[in-house]
Amino acid sequence: MDNRAIGVFDSGLGGLTAVRRMHEIMPNETIIYFGDTGRVPYGTRGRDTIIKYTRQDVKFLLGHDLKAILVACNTVSAVALDLVNAEVPVPMFGVVEPAAERAVRTTKNGKIGVIGTAATIRSGVYERRLHKADPAFEVSAQVCPLFVPLVENGRVKRGDVVIETVVREYLTPLRDKGVDTLILGCTHYPLLREVIGDFMGDGVTLIDSGAIAAETLKTAVNPAEGPGGTRYFVSDDPTSFAQLASLFLQEDVADQAGLVEISAY
Repeated sequence: MDNRAIGVFDSGLGGLTAVRRMHEIMPNETIIYFGDTGRVPYGTRGRDTIIKYTRQDVKFLLGHDLKAILVACNTVSAVALDLVNAEVPVPMFGVVEPAAERAVRTTKNGKIGVIGTAATIRSGVYERRLHKADPAFEVSAQVCPLFVPLVENGRVKRGDVVIETVVREYLTPLRDKGVDTLILGCTHYPLLREVIGDFMGDGVTLIDSGAIAAETLKTAVNPAEGPGGTRYFVSDDPTSFAQLASLFLQEDVADQAGLVEISAY
């Protein structure tokens, strides 16, 4: 047994979709969550900036007694994880590798779609992982820059003409290519599962990168005895945290998040 906490971070609140899955399958774990809400999104930033932000986020989390860190951010997992992982005294787990492995096992026709931020798609990390498994896979990647701000503003429901219009614009090329598996390459995107699923159709399996990463983490760490619990921290606007967090977690959040001056790290 290991009762040390697990640190989780993301550029905003999207990583809470991974925390939601952790609550379901790892209820005895203590979780320290940091959302860099003051600098969201990371996906439009350059590589050096993403690495800098990642180091600061990790340094804050390491101020707690941790046994592992889950990088609940596809952008960081794609751009900075390998570098920063070598600098950190606890194991770090990303979201890219588990999602790619699940897609490999899921696809029937070898046509896999990937949607993500500009930085994630530009990195080509999903294409490399998938083609390493099978060079014959047809991988189609699509940048979806408006998804994160729309999700952070609660525009996620069926019938919302704004998000449905944006989904149609971004995903029509992937649907036309006949993908049967679609990797949601950003932890914000599971909140759009219903709208995306409606558009892509029943024949397309959606891969939730955050949830799958949480399942991978569970198999890799020594479990805690409990009772478990989660503490939340953000870098901006903690007063609105509870309302937004409940959207991602699908459960009420009683405590206000702590405010972190992340640039000090």
